[in-house]
Amino acid sequence: MRVSYGEIGPQRPVVEPDLEPSWLDDGWVALARRWVEEAVEAGLPEPNAMVLGTVDADGHPCTRTVLCKGFDADGVQFFTNYDSDKGRQLTATPYASVTFTWIQLAHQLTVRGPVERTSENTTSEYWNSRPRGSRLGAWASDQSRPIATRADLEDRLVDAGRRFGVDGDIPVPTHWGGFRIRPEWVEFWQGRPNRMHNRVRTRLVDGVWIVERLQP
Repeated sequence: MRVSYGEIGPQRPVVEPDLEPSWLDDGWVALARRWVEEAVEAGLPEPNAMVLGTVDADGHPCTRTVLCKGFDADGVQFFTNYDSDKGRQLTATPYASVTFTWIQLAHQLTVRGPVERTSENTTSEYWNSRPRGSRLGAWASDQSRPIATRADLEDRLVDAGRRFGVDGDIPVPTHWGGFRIRPEWVEFWQGRPNRMHNRVRTRLVDGVWIVERLQP
């Protein structure tokens, strides 16, 4: 179960040049966007999936996979139920780390920093772009809370559909919205043979982004 990264293969017919700190001369966003685009072009499933790390009330780490719904120099955005485990944890400890993993391309990207809620306008704009079923699901599910059976959960979705009708407007629940991670630490990882991987990190120090190579 060991993969030799960086060798020629069906997902990487041409060996990619070694990741260099100079690739971040224009900031971290340009390279991050390029890597996402490469994942999309390679046909990787859920190329915007990222593992989100938070801490619970006891300081224990918690991880789960969520979908990134946009990023720029201001941060990485995703949306959720604010009353879910991750929502409550981020409200109590507004700091998080996310990692995008594109194993087939031997790429990983990690972003971490303080967290804030997105504006109501940003939340509404994204909410209105969601499929109707997803919007009904947000009303039906008390995310992270126990429920007895799958049938009970499906009944809740049916009830939500009756509540709003076939064509009725479905407003944004007051307990639902977005989070933005304000980056202060970003690392790019590029797999290489013999576990001599390339790692380049940029971090915000006194308002200035410092770029440095890390040992694997």
